[in-house]
Amino acid sequence: MDIIHLLDLIGTFVFAISGIRVAARNDMDIFGASVVGFVTAIGGGTVRDLLLNNHPITWMADITYPLVILAAVPFTFVMGKKLNDFSKTLFIFDTIGIALFTIIGMEKALSFGLSPFIAGLMGMISAVVGGIIRDVLCREIPLIFRKEIYATACLAGAVIFYVGLELNLPDNLNYLITTAFIITIRTVSIKRNWSLPKMKKA
Repeated sequence: MDIIHLLDLIGTFVFAISGIRVAARNDMDIFGASVVGFVTAIGGGTVRDLLLNNHPITWMADITYPLVILAAVPFTFVMGKKLNDFSKTLFIFDTIGIALFTIIGMEKALSFGLSPFIAGLMGMISAVVGGIIRDVLCREIPLIFRKEIYATACLAGAVIFYVGLELNLPDNLNYLITTAFIITIRTVSIKRNWSLPKMKKA
């Protein structure tokens, strides 16, 4: 297992935790929380693979992903509110997760011969659609539509990643630069309370 795959699994685990915690705040039972955790972790990749007509779907071809998600359920249940003490750590791994999902989605789209613009969108879809599905299932307005610089950070990271490809940077260096860039954007935007301008009411 290479470091990218390992970090991808960690990102999947943290995404699942985020879904389970939102479900818990909405008084769902363990089964409901498991479903929400599952779609949060693999929703984006599934939609991407369906749009690309890529079969089998990634998580269906690698049983490790469902097992990691299932492991997040008892972990979150046992830890409960103690996870609040690790909010900064979870934030870092969540951000690493969206960076890697962006990169993996973009690479997959480029391997299908799609344009860099569409590949960037596929990377963003990989990173954010799971969270959108999570919020919709929990009857909330999706976070990325109203508050944080999230999807925008993914798109900006996709641009940086493609520039690295054009410059023929070594893969690991390009992954590192892109991930660091997305982490920086998200961290600074949250600390400074940055957000995109809101639409004026008609």
